[in-house]
Amino acid sequence: MEKNDIVLKALADSAEPLKAGDIAEKTGIDKKDVDKAIKALTMLGKIESPKRCFYSAKK
Repeated sequence: MEKNDIVLKALADSAEPLKAGDIAEKTGIDKKDVDKAIKALTMLGKIESPKRCFYSAKK
């Protein structure tokens, strides 16, 4: 599974928005790679940021 997909799944499975560090901890992916995935997924419109530094999957 690609890192972007893993990050998106972690956000989709979470009941509340997560910070990049929380996503890294849950998935075991390095935080730098999580940051890259968040940037890519945001540009694709698959995730949103309801408040600064927190992210959630778009429904």
